[in-house]
Amino acid sequence: MNQPWLSVVGIGEDGLDGLTAAARALIAQAEVLAGGTRHLAMVPESPAERLCWTAPFADNFERIEGLRGRRTCVLASGDPMWFGIGATLARMFPAEQITVLPHPGAFSLAAARLGWALQDTLCLSVHGRPIDGIALHLQPRRRLLLLAEDGTSPAKLAALLTARGFGASQLTALERLGGPAERRLSAPAKAWNHPAVDNLNTIAIEMRADEDAQLLSLVPGLPDDAYLHDGQLTKRELRAVTLAALAPCPGALLWDVGAGCGSVAIEWARAGGNAVAIERDSAHCDIIARNAAHLGVPQIPVLAGEAPEVLAEICNTPDAVFIGGGTSRPELIEACWARLRPGGRLVANAVTTEAETALLAWQAAQGGELTRISVSRLSPTGRFHTWRPLMPVTQYVGVKR
Repeated sequence: MNQPWLSVVGIGEDGLDGLTAAARALIAQAEVLAGGTRHLAMVPESPAERLCWTAPFADNFERIEGLRGRRTCVLASGDPMWFGIGATLARMFPAEQITVLPHPGAFSLAAARLGWALQDTLCLSVHGRPIDGIALHLQPRRRLLLLAEDGTSPAKLAALLTARGFGASQLTALERLGGPAERRLSAPAKAWNHPAVDNLNTIAIEMRADEDAQLLSLVPGLPDDAYLHDGQLTKRELRAVTLAALAPCPGALLWDVGAGCGSVAIEWARAGGNAVAIERDSAHCDIIARNAAHLGVPQIPVLAGEAPEVLAEICNTPDAVFIGGGTSRPELIEACWARLRPGGRLVANAVTTEAETALLAWQAAQGGELTRISVSRLSPTGRFHTWRPLMPVTQYVGVKR
């Protein structure tokens, strides 16, 4: 078997002194040393060629590819397989070509400093990711460790927490963990007064909700007022039934066709899946993007256009499709069914008789289940109260065999 030509060595703020003999040997024997300026500066001059990362960062992968066959050592922060370059390189090259030697990473060091059990702590990153994604994890008593984008990240997170009713949360910025310049700053989010800290920082958050905080569950069926909408909204009760019928799974892909304000796609993504929202109305597309960011899933792509024509622009095969608008058109149902993977689920809701007729015809031809869903809400009538019904909905659920 050929020896691996590519090694990835995790290194901390303590530099070479903190590395094992095996890690130092890989660095000493390398023909090429690759890494950021800070990491390369930790290694004394040697005959090895030095490859310093350039921007945009993605261009560096082609440079690494060009070194195939030469003993190449990539220096990375801490554990290269946790939000690190090691995980990226492992997707590019076979495992037998790579040797990875991790170092205690920021998460492990932060947990050690704080006395937190790492298995009970949610470890995330806002480095190169929208900070709005943290909104998904706003739950009382939850502990988060976050890799920062830069020195402004703690202040931005403090502002987000305060705006979302979690200003009482304890926020700690741990700078330059594992080195002689290590420092800790801590305060409630609403009292955070450090505009910037060292760029190399890890953020710890112990979530505490304010009395007036709106607590949003990860279980489908968020309150209607959690969404910005103009009435084009799958109501809470029907939304919970719809998501149950769609059966979201981590990593599974949903197409939300005729997405309206995006509530079904958003709650699918909050349950751990991936979603694409498809909507023809440009104003609604803007509402979907705003709702997705506010509810912690800003990664949802919004595809503007008329289905089924616009579906040709999506390359990935969906695991589930929800048709919330346009159900009256048989050609839309057929196009969605054709693109659905075998074993995937199609769920369609109808409120008009024309849409219901299309679903009845589809169910007669393809099988599946039809359910009539009626919901009434209590509301005041003068000095008294009465039940006011929402529009009944006919729901189709089919599995593609």
